[in-house]
Amino acid sequence: MSNEIMPGDVLLELDDVSLSFGGVKAIRNVGFDIKKGEVRAIIGPNGAGKTSMLNVINGFCHPQEGTITYKGVKRHDMKPYVAATQGIARTFQNVALFRGMSTLDNIMAGRTLKMHKNFFWQLFYYGPARAEEMEHREKVEQVIDFLEIAHLRRTPVGQLPYGLQKRVELARALAMEPELLLLDEPMAGMNLEEKEDMSRFILEVNGEFGTTIALIEHDMGVVMDLSDRVVVLNYGAKLADGTPAEVSSNQDVIDAYLGVAH
Repeated sequence: MSNEIMPGDVLLELDDVSLSFGGVKAIRNVGFDIKKGEVRAIIGPNGAGKTSMLNVINGFCHPQEGTITYKGVKRHDMKPYVAATQGIARTFQNVALFRGMSTLDNIMAGRTLKMHKNFFWQLFYYGPARAEEMEHREKVEQVIDFLEIAHLRRTPVGQLPYGLQKRVELARALAMEPELLLLDEPMAGMNLEEKEDMSRFILEVNGEFGTTIALIEHDMGVVMDLSDRVVVLNYGAKLADGTPAEVSSNQDVIDAYLGVAH
């Protein structure tokens, strides 16, 4: 019997997860799942624990309580290198790129885990190492074309406007060929046109590549348009979980986050 996870099956599950920093409880007994092939939104007011949750999923933070089950394997916490090698990629709330390096070199960094030739071959850039790099370069060029940034491949990312830096960071994550892509406020600081482009790319990554996506986003219009399901956090606890329509009509969510006229 195959253990392969099919679209619609649970890819990752968090059960009763709690995370504290000293006396501050960032996450309090939160549980939810992410199904293979879906776009899963995580929303909530500032300080709700959203970024901390992504940090738990990809191993930047280790919860004091609870379990994480990924691809059917249950563990108390995730290690960053395990997350990376098992197909979890990440973008950050604040752009985390090598600003002095070109767009191409930043995206090539996303292929590092897939390069297997030893240091000797890489040092002399000869034979198998050269062939391997050409193979990875081809994959990177496909991502560059997909995200429509071919004209920027030689530009240092520090010279790019913020919206394009966010796109380069997405490209680096996609270069890892992830099964689960974590996006932390991918549209923060963007204008309307940039948001429309990023929304289109996210939908195409999900639809064409079948990549499972979990995203944090404050723009509720974007959340409602992109996501299959939404989990709402508030003060580190889960407030609601359901479809965009269910969540947007939940009175507790309206009072705590979406706002209501009195």
